[in-house]
Amino acid sequence: MSLPPKLDPPTRTLLGPGPSPVSSRVLKALSLPVVGHLDPEFLKIMDQSMAMLREVFQTKNRLALPMSGTGSAGMETCFVNVIEPGDSVLIGVNGVFGTRMVDVAERCGAQVDAVQAEWGSALDPQQFRAALAKKKYKLTAVVHAETSTGVLQPLDEIARLVHENGSLLLVDSVTSLGGAPVRVDELGIDICYSGTQKCLGCPPGLSPVTFNERAIEVIHNRKRKVQSWYLDLSMIEKYWGSERIYHHTAPISLNYALHEALRIVLEEGLEASWQRHRQVHETFVREMHKLELEPAVAESIRAPMINTVKIPERVDDAKVRQRLYDEFNIEIGAGLGPLKGKVWRVGLMGHGSRVENVELLAKALKQLI
Repeated sequence: MSLPPKLDPPTRTLLGPGPSPVSSRVLKALSLPVVGHLDPEFLKIMDQSMAMLREVFQTKNRLALPMSGTGSAGMETCFVNVIEPGDSVLIGVNGVFGTRMVDVAERCGAQVDAVQAEWGSALDPQQFRAALAKKKYKLTAVVHAETSTGVLQPLDEIARLVHENGSLLLVDSVTSLGGAPVRVDELGIDICYSGTQKCLGCPPGLSPVTFNERAIEVIHNRKRKVQSWYLDLSMIEKYWGSERIYHHTAPISLNYALHEALRIVLEEGLEASWQRHRQVHETFVREMHKLELEPAVAESIRAPMINTVKIPERVDDAKVRQRLYDEFNIEIGAGLGPLKGKVWRVGLMGHGSRVENVELLAKALKQLI
């Protein structure tokens, strides 16, 4: 066979739900020399990345590490390690990723109940109160920033109710980490996972997770082995911990990239990053209003890093998104599930959360709608 042409991907302005734009510093880190996964210099990088992840997660948990895999691998890691067949699990569902949690938990053999809310709305703590009063749950799980809808779920009241029930609290922070406060320790979040390709401004391929001692004890007291060998934290923690016992070959270059991306986040400062995401979101709302494009989510629960706007009935959704690719090199996201064809999802995350990107998109849309 003849060789395909040399890769020449376009330079896109990535304003979809992820991946987000990656800074030149992170791209440079990806090109650094590869060393072995047990090389003393790489072990130092591992320790530094864990320390930085603790800061970004706002936790003192000893177990805070990047799983080798995307955010969905992080989701599966959290469920397979603490759930055994027959365990009762309560999950908040108001979008794609709550729905995915249900699927993953059921594949672990859990008996799953769901607290439902309309897509584009927040979950109601009172529904959690009612469900938790009726049954003892081993685990309760919610999505912080629902990427499919643009809802930023308030967590304080749900966290309090979950702890009163004695349940473990699992939070999906794939889209929110680095762009909004997650407050793992303050809220008593037992288990939390994220992804590198959103507000951390890193290519996809790693999923930061953190487990507190209560959750780790559950793993250590399992009656049977974790169903996934690859995601078994009882072994992986021995590679990332002081024992340095080989488990798998870590993706070295992606870990370099994450290390630099975390440095960038912490150089800016967490509060400064949260404020920037909020201010750019507010600029986006103002610019879209000028184009008669209205937010699809109530102001009090809008996720600043993933913005959903209603598509006017007169506008051809797919045609506009394709022309954004073809004429402006801009990517935005389509609606999913019941929101398909009804909303656009605009990611303003990490390195891409900049006023100039909002202005670029607004100028393009003005010509297309």
